[in-house]
Order: sequence, then structure tokens, then C-alpha cells
Amino acid sequence: MPRVPVPPEVDEFLQLPNPAVVATLRPDGSPHTVPTWYDWEDGRALLNMEDSRVRLGFMRRDPRVALTVLGSGEDGWYSHVSLLGRIVSIEDDDSLADIDRLALRYTRKPFRNRDRKRVSAWLEPERWHEWR
Repeated sequence: MPRVPVPPEVDEFLQLPNPAVVATLRPDGSPHTVPTWYDWEDGRALLNMEDSRVRLGFMRRDPRVALTVLGSGEDGWYSHVSLLGRIVSIEDDDSLADIDRLALRYTRKPFRNRDRKRVSAWLEPERWHEWR
């Protein structure tokens, strides 16, 4: 399936280290949401988590997810973009390169907790919407 393009202004918004919330589906179909760091590259979103996180099991069972990225400027959360799609890749982050990438993006420092196993997941949007 080809990647869903976003207009330049949405791409620019997603390039920023804005706060975000990821939603996964529990086995009973109800939503599970948590705040998360993300990065945006080539029309996909990178997510990273400890391998013990409940959301990882939900992603593996059902790859359908949503990521809502909230504005952090003067409009705050009144400006947001939601990506709805699927997790297309889940891989171990043995070198911690992906979590360092996210930590540097959000805190300008490498990730400090180096003793837990991490996993990276790539979200490929199938559709999106914005409110700005």
C-alpha cells in the first residue's frame, strides 16, 4: 500500500517535538491510550517503548493504532494532527539508537535509563486529519 501523503504544513508540524498520545486496541476492542514520544520520517512515525509495556502486546496482537500529535505553541492542544494506521514493523532497539534519537529530540540528552530492553515500532498512516 502506498504511503498516504500529507501536505507540507502537516509534515512541518509533525517534524516538531510536540507531545503525542498513542492509542492501541485492547483484546476486547476498547482503546488504550498513553502519552508518547515520536519522530516523523518519510511519512511514518517512529515509536519506542520498553519491551514490557502493555501497548506493545496490543500492537503485536492488532497493529491498528492512532497517534494524536498535539500542538505546543500558543494554540496548544487546539492545534493537532491525528494519524490513523498500522504498525508495519516492530524491532528490538538493542543499541538504544532509536530511544536516544527520541530522547535527543525531546530533551537534547541521550536516554538515561540504559538497563532495560527497548523496542521500536513504525506507524504507517492510512489516513489522517488535522484541527488547526
